[in-house]
Amino acid sequence: MRLSGIRLHWVQVPLWEPFRISNGEVSVKEAILVEVHAGDRSGWGEASPLAGSAYSGETPQSTWEFLRNHLVPAFLERPELDPHHCFERLEEFPGEPFAKAGLEGAVWDLSAQQLGTPLWSLLGGRKRAIESGAAIGLFPDLSDLLTRVEKFLGQGYRRVKIKIAPGQDVELVRAVRQRFGSVPLMVDANAAYRLGDAKVFEELDRFGLMMIEQPLAREALGEHAELQNKLRTPICLDESAENLESVRSIIRQGSGRILNIKVQRMGGLWPAHQAHDLAQAAGMPCWLGTMPELGIASVQGLHLATLPNFTLPSDVEASERWFVDDIISSPIAITPDGLIGLSDEPGMGCGVVAEKVERYRIRLEELRA
Repeated sequence: MRLSGIRLHWVQVPLWEPFRISNGEVSVKEAILVEVHAGDRSGWGEASPLAGSAYSGETPQSTWEFLRNHLVPAFLERPELDPHHCFERLEEFPGEPFAKAGLEGAVWDLSAQQLGTPLWSLLGGRKRAIESGAAIGLFPDLSDLLTRVEKFLGQGYRRVKIKIAPGQDVELVRAVRQRFGSVPLMVDANAAYRLGDAKVFEELDRFGLMMIEQPLAREALGEHAELQNKLRTPICLDESAENLESVRSIIRQGSGRILNIKVQRMGGLWPAHQAHDLAQAAGMPCWLGTMPELGIASVQGLHLATLPNFTLPSDVEASERWFVDDIISSPIAITPDGLIGLSDEPGMGCGVVAEKVERYRIRLEELRA
């Protein structure tokens, strides 16, 4: 299989409502689609950082520039199309995990197509439906939050995650519990608190939550361990789980009891797979996170989530939950009981609609081998 070229598509897809976390919001989803050509086939990947700097140091602009000017030209000179070794090649370049995830995802899709096997099989997973959980951002009015919780529970989502921030925390959880009883519920702080805020989490500990996601700063692994020792509720690490070394540190220090694995932040499917394996060996359950991402990255992540230690509902939701449109031929949908099914077709099991890519594309670059 000989690589002939790579195309980069920068797309912008509007959201139905802003995606709000404790330190920022976005209203348009930007992504860099990576299209790898070899023979008569194309593999697709998605590099999907959030716009702005609220969530990560990487942005769509920085990811585009790194792919266009560094990663793709070097990869074309010395390609590695075995997906199990592609990440080793990409690791020769420091940083930029989103860019690497986009290129590596395209190689996985291409290889699975060439082998005539679904991506979940090539990754070593077992075909199964993936539980989907709804993620709900911050709102100015409590009534807006409660309306959305009711809506998503009615649509079948298996658990509810609500965002919290200092001054918007205990009362939100109390209101959801009073209105909806013992529904599976978790909170996500996006690193907005300090260890000195421990009393907030001790109060939250009374509400029977599934987990408290990333309460403290990304680098505060020792402080997370100290906080975890005060709580019955499991702490889940998200922003802290940025690479394999950080995952090892989380496990070693006992910084939490659950791991949220995000393919984009880890730099690709293979390092995310390795993070899953580390967590499994440590007896630490994990689940698949998203930021959210368009259909390519979301579907590829769902294939990864067929691995056995992904035991908790994913943040991947129906395409129509966030996006006014999606660029894949079979947009993601959940069943009435909150499950997402996967295809037996080769590769990621769905096509990419060229007309939609063109409709939402703001920039195109083609680089030849």
